[in-house]
Amino acid sequence: MSKELMWLTLTVILTGLLWVPYILDRAMVRGLMGAMANPSRNDKPQSPWAQRLYFAHTNAVENLVIFAPLVLILDSLGHSTISTALACAVYFWARLAHAIIYALGIPVLRTLAFTVGFLAQVALVLAVFGKL
Repeated sequence: MSKELMWLTLTVILTGLLWVPYILDRAMVRGLMGAMANPSRNDKPQSPWAQRLYFAHTNAVENLVIFAPLVLILDSLGHSTISTALACAVYFWARLAHAIIYALGIPVLRTLAFTVGFLAQVALVLAVFGKL
């Protein structure tokens, strides 16, 4: 497995697990049956950090749709360099930082973490077109 595919795998695992803390909060706030019930406008609101983590998870899913194909395209091209592996590692750590910082409610750092992840995606796009 290439380093890029390893980082993609770790990113998929991270994205796939981000829902766990906020659903645990939902069960703590609304009870187990409330957590399993259909959503309602009358539901007791979740903790602020859990609401933020929910949005971080949604954002991670939206960006995985961009990151994963880029990594798979590079893999299909047989293009693996130190730069592409580094871009994938930076993307993973930026997404992890984004989720943690978002849950903590730190707005400027959240945006910076997102931007670092976006720039890693830009690097992968450049690599697809042979510019990196």
